[in-house]
Amino acid sequence: MKICVSAVANSLDAQLDPRFGRCPYFVIVDLESMQFEAIPNNASGAMGGAGIQAAQTIAGKGVTVLITGNVGPNAFQALSAAGIKIVTGAFGTVRESVEKFKRGELRETGAPTVGGHFGMGMGRGRGRGRGQWGT
Repeated sequence: MKICVSAVANSLDAQLDPRFGRCPYFVIVDLESMQFEAIPNNASGAMGGAGIQAAQTIAGKGVTVLITGNVGPNAFQALSAAGIKIVTGAFGTVRESVEKFKRGELRETGAPTVGGHFGMGMGRGRGRGRGQWGT
């Protein structure tokens, strides 16, 4: 089984990058042997559609699971269409993320809400917009 982790560098000890479509590298790890291949994310500098291009890249490598911080709805749709399971909200190193997945500590993410992203840092806008300027 091939697992892809979005990463800031090209090694197992690199930190996971929470941005799937804009991460600098994809580290693709064989779950059984821990052998890996690091490939640059050529979509990271795209003006638009980075997530979809990134999804196409990893689908072409035979990846079955993606571990990342968050995924936008268009990338989620492209990944799902390619049969890739998506795990969001992950952090730490690539190696730690893969080990957590092996132990069952990371779970597949469900479908997005309309217009929403997945993963970390996504508020729901329940404030009243009264920061220091709104009082």
